[in-house]
Amino acid sequence: MLRRLLITFALLCASAAPLSAEKIVLGLSQDEVAITATFEGSEILIYGAVSRVAPAPEGNTGIIIAVSGPLEPVTVRRKERKFGIWVNSDAVEVDAAPSFYAVATSAPFTEVLTDVEDLRHKISIPRAIRAVGTGVSDSENFTEALIRVRENAGLYQVLDNTVSFEQGTLFGTSIALPANLTEGMYSTRIFLTRDGAVVDEYVTQIPVNKVGIERWLYELAHQQAFIYGLMSLAIAIAAGWGASAAFSLLRR
Repeated sequence: MLRRLLITFALLCASAAPLSAEKIVLGLSQDEVAITATFEGSEILIYGAVSRVAPAPEGNTGIIIAVSGPLEPVTVRRKERKFGIWVNSDAVEVDAAPSFYAVATSAPFTEVLTDVEDLRHKISIPRAIRAVGTGVSDSENFTEALIRVRENAGLYQVLDNTVSFEQGTLFGTSIALPANLTEGMYSTRIFLTRDGAVVDEYVTQIPVNKVGIERWLYELAHQQAFIYGLMSLAIAIAAGWGASAAFSLLRR
């Protein structure tokens, strides 16, 4: 399926090739992700082509695709054992960390991007996290801990060699989105590199929104907190009464 999409996409965009330089032309399997009451995760297919009017220059060409969720501040704490119990000690305030981040490449990351270019474009997971002025000497350990926790939860993904790149023109990959997504705009960046340097970049946005009953409850809780509280209390009372009545019937 992916191969058919790539070939069709290449034929459609061939006539629209730019007059100079190399350009990324992008396609998406869906332009919005809807979070419903039964949402268990999703998958987006990202595909496209590199359009040229001349043969590709010499050098190793690569593709990097990075999908980033909304940025949010995070407090990372370190626990220490004191007097036989575990207590919080040092803490680092991370200014902005993506709620979700996946980076997929057509080859090992260090082969398609130099460290200087990574520093410039902030593509790798550690570079995508902004933690400044922490006041802790080993703040990088806190960042590593945050990355490790979110990798285990499926929120941070490093997907080396998962982007198919055929004949140096057609590319495509799929990104799995977990069920515990944060609502907001998800930035999708595609980089074309040669010998580790970025040649072109394409950026688009994918909205992730709650819909249906999830959206209604979310807006009610945030805009009409009093009514939401009364409704929650009524449901709890009704559930308790129903359980009590059922238990009484079973005892007879």
